[in-house]
Amino acid sequence: MVYKIAICDDSNNICSQVEEYVLSVCGGLSIKCDIDVYYDGADLCAALENNAIYDLLFLDIEMKNIGGIQAGTKIRDEYDNALMPIVYISGKTDYALELFKIHPLDFLVKPLDEERIKRVINKFLKITNFWSDVFTYEIGRDSFKVKLKDIIYFESDNRKIILHLINKEEEFYGTLEKIYTERLQKHENFMFIHKSYIINYDYVQFFEYERLYMTNKTELPIAQSKRKEIRTQKRMLDKR
Repeated sequence: MVYKIAICDDSNNICSQVEEYVLSVCGGLSIKCDIDVYYDGADLCAALENNAIYDLLFLDIEMKNIGGIQAGTKIRDEYDNALMPIVYISGKTDYALELFKIHPLDFLVKPLDEERIKRVINKFLKITNFWSDVFTYEIGRDSFKVKLKDIIYFESDNRKIILHLINKEEEFYGTLEKIYTERLQKHENFMFIHKSYIINYDYVQFFEYERLYMTNKTELPIAQSKRKEIRTQKRMLDKR
């Protein structure tokens, strides 16, 4: 999935800075994004009137012609878009009452830094349920999503990943190390049991010291170097 993000600020430097931070954060999270930059609220509104759609908007408050509050009001009222997440940017902090009716996702005070942009993007992803229950992968130029609860385990065959689902198998290119550290480590149910396998604990039928058995009757090895870690993780999951 590619997230469409817009940045609107009448300062070239701020636009470049926000774009750089967003690209860096999204890259670190293995998220694809397509960014459009506007230097005037009027240009942004014209694009929206021509059916431009954005998943996330960074919007400066103080701009010539159409400012951020006016643009936000148009988005909510004239364009009847109550769902677009808007992150306001300003050098001042005294806009609480004006922003109340627009219901922004967040408010950032200049000067900006990458860590604050990262917190905003993580907040956006949480609200849009990005982390909660889907895994995204690519086959060729196409992106696909599956629910985490439907994944039994991942298997690595050189650079090919075999995704074992409850009702089918899918193949795509990647590495288990990257999949785990960037996408799955935050989900406690997934165990990196071997250099060739990441399993979903919900589908483990039986554990032994050196191996485990999945509910689909597959027997998988537990690497010697990971046995202590896996036992600890299992105890924590069993206490839930």
